[in-house]
Formats: sequence, C-alpha cells, structure tokens
Amino acid sequence: MTEHFSLEEMVRSGVAIRRKIDNSPSPSDVERLRQLCVHVLEPVRRRFGVTRISSGYRSAALNDAVGGVATSQHLRGEAADIHISDMETGRRIYDYIRRNLDFDQLLFEHRMSNGCRWLHVSYTTRRPNRRQARPVEC
Repeated sequence: MTEHFSLEEMVRSGVAIRRKIDNSPSPSDVERLRQLCVHVLEPVRRRFGVTRISSGYRSAALNDAVGGVATSQHLRGEAADIHISDMETGRRIYDYIRRNLDFDQLLFEHRMSNGCRWLHVSYTTRRPNRRQARPVEC
C-alpha cells in the first residue's frame, strides 16, 4: 500500500482469526485504506518511527463482533486505530496529526477494563475532511 504499511496489517484482526471471520476488503476499500496511509499514517511513521495499527479495515461481521458502531469508518477502509504505548507519546502523535495533517476524525480512546489506549484516526475522500478532534480525557 505504502512504504511502511501493508494491506495485510491494515486488515489483520485477532478477533477475525479466532472467530474465522472473513475480513477481506473490496478494491474500493483498499484504495481508501491506501489514501489513509498516504495522507495520515505514513507522515506519522516518518515523524515517530514504528506505528502499530491495532485495527484498520473491518468487514461488517468483524465490526459486529468487536462491538463497532454501524456507521464506523473502519467499514469503508477510512479509519485506523494507532496503538499508544504511553500517554506522552500518544499526546505527541495526537498533537502532530491535529496541527499538521488533514484528517476526518481524531479521537483519543481507551478501554476502562484494562487501560488500553489508542488513537482513532480517519481520512475520507467522499467529502471534505471535518477535522473533528477529541483529546484524551484525564
């Protein structure tokens, strides 16, 4: 897809593997994933080094299995969740994207049960990107 992001990592899902869910994107989904990589993920990778994607494209069955909303941009290949190793790094990546890149949504998210944190970022070509940003709530 791009120098540092493969299609395989953008569709990989432990839930899909465990539950034997087909998570194959359509050609148009692949192109939207590529645009997300070009415009957001590659610049983040160049600035911060290794960037681990915890969730990229999701088929409808996978989205249901993980409790995603029916309108999730993951379903169209327009969104990815970036794993955050620590809060300081997460804040730096969040600020970099917000200040320097075009994006549709940028959300600092977390799971209360285990403290896992990630940045949800999306990019669309269907309309102008909204640049909606929601910082971490601490």
